[in-house]
Amino acid sequence: MRIKEPYNKQIRWLLEGDPAIRYQTLRDLTDADSKAIEAEQAQILKQGWGKRLIDLQQENGTWSNALYSPKWTSTFYTLLLLKRFGAPADEHIIRAACLLLDRGFYAPDGGINYWKTWKQGECCVTGMLLSMLCHFQMHDERLFKMVDYLFSEQMADKGWNCERYRGATHSSFHTTISVLEGLWEFEKAFPEQEHIATVQKKQDEGIEFLLQHHLYKSNTTWKTVNANMTKLVFPPRWHYDIMRGLDYFQEKNLNKDARMNDAVALMTKKQTVDGFWKLELKYPAKVFFDMEKIGQPSRWNTLRALRILHWWDDIE
Repeated sequence: MRIKEPYNKQIRWLLEGDPAIRYQTLRDLTDADSKAIEAEQAQILKQGWGKRLIDLQQENGTWSNALYSPKWTSTFYTLLLLKRFGAPADEHIIRAACLLLDRGFYAPDGGINYWKTWKQGECCVTGMLLSMLCHFQMHDERLFKMVDYLFSEQMADKGWNCERYRGATHSSFHTTISVLEGLWEFEKAFPEQEHIATVQKKQDEGIEFLLQHHLYKSNTTWKTVNANMTKLVFPPRWHYDIMRGLDYFQEKNLNKDARMNDAVALMTKKQTVDGFWKLELKYPAKVFFDMEKIGQPSRWNTLRALRILHWWDDIE
């Protein structure tokens, strides 16, 4: 196995981490063969963080005996975290939990709604659930309804905002990235679907919304919209930040755009003198366990920063 230069030290450190870290490091930052990568992915639910989460699953298939709340120990956010780990798609216990989130919660507009007092879908939740169901290969015709719902919720500035039904007129970074990730997972799951060109077009439009804001700025004052968007966070939960945006860009292998420069430069400057990236923020709420400590070098953030820079240095 050859480790990609010039980050030998960092990659060797990553390969000493949890199976989820090792799997994504082998996949994204080395020339390891497919069998080695698949073997490491298979360990995600058998060791470390992934196994700890699986061991906490209840007999009825849920976590915390709850679907969406409490954050971050509900079934929804546990599955979202397992998806970010890269957990295998063929695990029946995960697929069974996905079915609990997928059945009986479709609003008349096609969106997902876990609240009895609501009469419409929730755009952020629909985007996140779409990404999970597609990743875990839950191929259900209702996924297409979710996509149609997300199309219908797109705003005039080509992004999305879950507060649109309350009168919001400007898109949200948080909602937009959740929808984009959902559409991207759908595109990968259904590449031959007849309307996939529209799915790609909607992503291009949402990407343009982020680029017009240089990924974290007001496009009228050019000030940072929210300081938390510039901090290095994992897991992001439903929140947007520059690394989440750039990681989506690198996975899609987008062409270089000058409007990305500020975000890439800001992320790069956060590298420590030892060559790593720290965990700078956690979103408050109950968790089953902590993976990393604020202020300490973060394998998650170092992994993501390196694959973003690998993409950035390779594109024109």
